[in-house]
Amino acid sequence: MKFMLLVYAEADAWEAEARKRALKESVALCYELDADSEYCSAAPLQPVTTSVSVRVREGEAFITDGPFAETTEHLGGYFLVDVENRDAAIAVALRIPGARVGTVEVRPVVELDNLPDSKS
Repeated sequence: MKFMLLVYAEADAWEAEARKRALKESVALCYELDADSEYCSAAPLQPVTTSVSVRVREGEAFITDGPFAETTEHLGGYFLVDVENRDAAIAVALRIPGARVGTVEVRPVVELDNLPDSKS
């Protein structure tokens, strides 16, 4: 069962050196998950200042700089894992460095059969 683990934190939650250590730890976690055949994908995101939000309402496009929601925590990255159940996904989320300074949202993925295969 696939789960998306969404990592949220405040923009200034990490000091530079701590961020580097957390990234290294996250990469190591990816390799551990891969060794257990639970890894699908993971990536940090560029800062929220680089984001743009796109909406279409009644055929009209609205494009604005920044994230969709005004909040102090922003989506900073994700892990996509394929694990046995929700408890196993939570166990992975507890190992993500971002959980120590922010929040990791654990959400099941709806898998559709009629989508193209990943090109990774």
